[in-house]
Amino acid sequence: MAENESRFEILFGLWPRLGIDNLDDAGKSKASDGTGTKSSFDPKLSQSESPNGTMHFSKNLTEARLDKSQLVTSAPFVSLNSSIEAKESARVLRMRQNRRKTIDVLKVVHPPPRDRCPRYLQSLSSHEALLYAKREIEHAPLVGNVGNDSYLYAPVFRNISIFKRSYELMEMILKVYIYRDGKKPIFHQPRLNGIYASEGWFMKLMEANREFVTKEPERAHLFYLPYSSRQLELALYVRNSHNLRPLSKFLRDYVNMIASKYPFWNRTHGSDHFLVACHDWGPFITTEHVELKDNAIKALCNADLKENFVAGKDVSLPETAIRIASKPLRNIGGGIRVSQRPILAFFAGKMHGRVRPKLLKHWLNKDADMRIYGPLSRRVSKSMSYVRHMKSSKYCICPMGYEVNSPRIVEAIYYECVPVIIADNFVLPLSEVLEWNAFSVTVAEIDIPKLKEILLAIPLKRYLQMLMNVKMVQKHFLWNPNPMRYDLFHMILHSIWYNRLNQI
Repeated sequence: MAENESRFEILFGLWPRLGIDNLDDAGKSKASDGTGTKSSFDPKLSQSESPNGTMHFSKNLTEARLDKSQLVTSAPFVSLNSSIEAKESARVLRMRQNRRKTIDVLKVVHPPPRDRCPRYLQSLSSHEALLYAKREIEHAPLVGNVGNDSYLYAPVFRNISIFKRSYELMEMILKVYIYRDGKKPIFHQPRLNGIYASEGWFMKLMEANREFVTKEPERAHLFYLPYSSRQLELALYVRNSHNLRPLSKFLRDYVNMIASKYPFWNRTHGSDHFLVACHDWGPFITTEHVELKDNAIKALCNADLKENFVAGKDVSLPETAIRIASKPLRNIGGGIRVSQRPILAFFAGKMHGRVRPKLLKHWLNKDADMRIYGPLSRRVSKSMSYVRHMKSSKYCICPMGYEVNSPRIVEAIYYECVPVIIADNFVLPLSEVLEWNAFSVTVAEIDIPKLKEILLAIPLKRYLQMLMNVKMVQKHFLWNPNPMRYDLFHMILHSIWYNRLNQI
């Protein structure tokens, strides 16, 4: 009996959750996608076939079936003599249905509570604690998607065991000291909207944090330089001058002041200090100070291996385009069923940098399956908005702009579209722990003419797994106004912590 119920769940729970109306649609989609083409793309699934991943799959299937059953709402009981009560009940029902549509994607299981720090760890010096954490991570016990660990989905991580142990130790041990020096608006004044919003949201949540922040610098394991690269540009850059030296010299003078006022910078030559900068110029404005450039941990959106980014020390910061600061989670989720997605690949944006003109040259108005545009015209957006285009596409093209980073990568994850990343030498965000091959496609710039061929060569089963992984990794890219474990704030902080341990 139990076996029959399990089969029933698989047949009627898995396919609707993946966006396929019935099992026959899988075969139809496979045929229509032209998967007979020989594939030139065959990344590994990274633990997607592990028993742990399967156990988590079953739990998601059950939740999906329960969510589906909740959409059928019984009619409210209304007195025959009460038209006001009837109208009010109908209004409440409509509000509930609309609320369910907008926030259904955010109805995720809350992460399990954090472990308490053992007393013996509290007695260690800051350096001893870091050495202890590094040894523990190197011998991390194997874990799986069972019990409280099911919040973490193993296929989207490079090594779920190492990540989980490292994250636990971060929560137990890590203390961050934030320098109060520096005047607004360049320091301590985050900008929470626009394409550089990541640095602002991190600053806001870091300065408001009570779990990791300490007012005693002697206890700190990391030191945060709370400046905004965007605010620095607005305050000091002379428009069209192409001269970044005033910005670099300003940051150099600030670090020199910190080093002369406090003993902490000179103690490690800056290797336990970090900054978070999302502006394209982030790597360049650190170059006037040698120790800042070479030793400090830089969390940068412009994570270009050819431009002052050191993999294993620096952190690739996800670039998030926040349109309304008061609603950072607006429009998230809601990708339509795979069988109803009419677009193979979509891109719309301005023509700057070396990649986008090549993309339009080969694909603009060349193929109905490839919706590749410049800036989205009013005529096109009138029938289908930019966001709806992404939610209606199987793949979302994410080419670099002036620099290697692009906010479209995180947008694609938000809107449940598999990102296709075109940016040579780009270190993908949070790649210390995330397995990007599990939920994205990377295409070399030289292969832009073969873009459709590469996408059609991906088997349907592989695509469906990537799409599921996009949905599962989404929670790790959210800016929650009230931070939750494993959300984007904590993931960035963890990568900084993890890379600091690598330097010991």
